[in-house]
Amino acid sequence: MTSVTARDYAWIRSSRMFGDAMRGGYGLALVRGIAPTDVLRVMEAEPKGTGEGLDALVEEHLEHRAATDYWDDSFIAGAFTVPGTDGEWTLVFDLNGGVGMSRFMPSLSQNGRAVSHSTNGGAPIDLFDWCEDGELRTGFEWPTNRYGSTPDELVPVMREIGFDLTEGEDEDEDEDEGGTGPGTDTKAAVLALTEYLTGVRLTEELLKNAEYHFGHVPEAPAEEWTKVVIDVTGADGERFYREVTREEVEAATALARARAEEPIVIPGPSSPTP
Repeated sequence: MTSVTARDYAWIRSSRMFGDAMRGGYGLALVRGIAPTDVLRVMEAEPKGTGEGLDALVEEHLEHRAATDYWDDSFIAGAFTVPGTDGEWTLVFDLNGGVGMSRFMPSLSQNGRAVSHSTNGGAPIDLFDWCEDGELRTGFEWPTNRYGSTPDELVPVMREIGFDLTEGEDEDEDEDEGGTGPGTDTKAAVLALTEYLTGVRLTEELLKNAEYHFGHVPEAPAEEWTKVVIDVTGADGERFYREVTREEVEAATALARARAEEPIVIPGPSSPTP
């Protein structure tokens, strides 16, 4: 029987701090055996000094967002050391919607273990990832739809923690924030599962009082693409489908740019009629 369950994290629903993180989006990762500055280096983050407490991280986050546009996916991460299973771990926390952390998990877990969970805010996507030695072992958005090299390895523990693993039922209906089994608060259960895998008990005080190492994490590099697919079905049911190659797009773009740069000729009164 595991010593941690979802009821140990019922506090997240009465916490203003965690509630704000859920609404705006957050990412949290725990990495075993790597110092905070080295974790930020693996994430290719530009060092931004240190700061005392969560308020300092929020300030860094808000300053960064004010200086960037809406489409900029770079973010500020804060990292600090915590004790856990088999030694020290680095906790990484960000408030940028939670979408940027997952791409670093295989690298952060090389020769060790890394566990993360996130929420992107709004109509949320909630993700969980457990990586070992550079490999995603178990990941999920919904706990009944798992993926990875060992998607079912954690199922017995998940049941003990209190995940509802019943297929085809709405996990958010009749949510019991402190219980186990059907209706359990899935986010609380995710935090409990993270503690089971790391030995780190997440508390509001831990996040509020830590001394953070800050880093500016750059946007993910754009993926190479070879074509664009246009697939549209009209209200009348008629479908339009076309594949446009990258070469065609680049040629059309060059032609449009050339035409835009042509001088505009305004005919005068004496100009011949075309």
